[in-house]
Amino acid sequence: MTRRIDRLSEDDRVLWNLVARTAKPLKGKAAVDIPDIGPDIADDTKPPLRDQAMAPAAATKARTQHVSHALDEPTLEKLSKGRLPIEGRVDLHGLSQDEAYSLLFSFLHRAHAGGIRYVLVITGKGSSSGGDGILRRAVPAWLSTPAFRPLVSSHDHAARKHGGSGALYIRLRRTR
Repeated sequence: MTRRIDRLSEDDRVLWNLVARTAKPLKGKAAVDIPDIGPDIADDTKPPLRDQAMAPAAATKARTQHVSHALDEPTLEKLSKGRLPIEGRVDLHGLSQDEAYSLLFSFLHRAHAGGIRYVLVITGKGSSSGGDGILRRAVPAWLSTPAFRPLVSSHDHAARKHGGSGALYIRLRRTR
């Protein structure tokens, strides 16, 4: 029983395209062109431009409009001490913004559909030259965009043992 490509869910198609683009052909084999993500997905999951995601005005606007907010103290403490299970985790180290956005969106969408409540997203702390990492700054901004609002209830920086400022706890909304 083989699974046909046209029966892949939208999330699976996004994830497959990410993986297929990074694969290298075997010696002596020609590379196959991988089509871009379809227009129906590309509009919804397109990452914001770097200037828009990092602009102070855009960040202020996102802060005032977004529905997700910081985790409450008791929940944050339970997560950091391990009394509340982290049911999923994704590592975005080494990915470009486009790849990280697509992977994060598909991961959160699958986790939400599976009824998972708390996940850990590892962004990394950034370059060793003292600057903040791009993903470390961009991911919290992405979580307050309209594409993520139906999925994310709240988020906050992780405890030191889970990655500290290079990781985020995310509480997903309940499925209906």
